Amino acid sequence: MGFILATKLLVYTKVFTCFGNVRQLACYCGVAPFEYRSGTSIKGKTGVSKFANMDLKATLHLAAISAIQHNVELKKYYQRKVEEGKSKMSVINAVRNKLLARIVAVVNRNTPYVQLANA
Repeated sequence: MGFILATKLLVYTKVFTCFGNVRQLACYCGVAPFEYRSGTSIKGKTGVSKFANMDLKATLHLAAISAIQHNVELKKYYQRKVEEGKSKMSVINAVRNKLLARIVAVVNRNTPYVQLANA
């Protein structure tokens, strides 16, 4: 995570006090997938909200692209999912969610992020 993403997250989330969990933050950022549903029928593919904070979503997108290129664990995850037949954009969206989950975990624990040795 870079300086720009960190600054935007701190500003838009009011130092992580606006959202109770990762899912709420992901919805705000426009990276949480939702099913199109009407009653009991599911219509079409899942999609993300169009009412998201587009500035934060774009910054997260760039962070996800960079993470796929430079983080070994996320690079393997991306390659595995694309080989399984997932679309590249849906996998990038999953990487955005993973980045948000890691960021929120670090903030909630109040500890620095530690990369696992086997990754």
